[in-house]
Amino acid sequence: MNFGERIICIHGLEVMARVGVPDEERRVSQRLLLDLRFAAILQPDSLDDDLALTVDYAAASQRIIEIVSERPRRLIETLADEISERLLKEFSLCWIELSIKKFILPNVEWVAVNVTKRIQK
Repeated sequence: MNFGERIICIHGLEVMARVGVPDEERRVSQRLLLDLRFAAILQPDSLDDDLALTVDYAAASQRIIEIVSERPRRLIETLADEISERLLKEFSLCWIELSIKKFILPNVEWVAVNVTKRIQK
């Protein structure tokens, strides 16, 4: 992270995904919660109230929903990697932190995976 950069956060994005190691777990969609923090590569001093000069978080949220619905996955780790790598490229981000929470185990509030990715220089 750079001093003075604008960090955008999306907290509690709810998606429905077919994810799980056993086949029967992937047969039905289950609720996941995603938390993201990211920063754009370009950080102009002034945005002049222009959405084109920043990251459209509504578009990013919609893109995540599309990625999640593309196909079933066995691991939330795979899903986290795919989402973060694609958002880095498609939204010109310099870094992204992503957490995916899954509500599957009995007697456990949730399980999660956290990933941090940066553009390759």
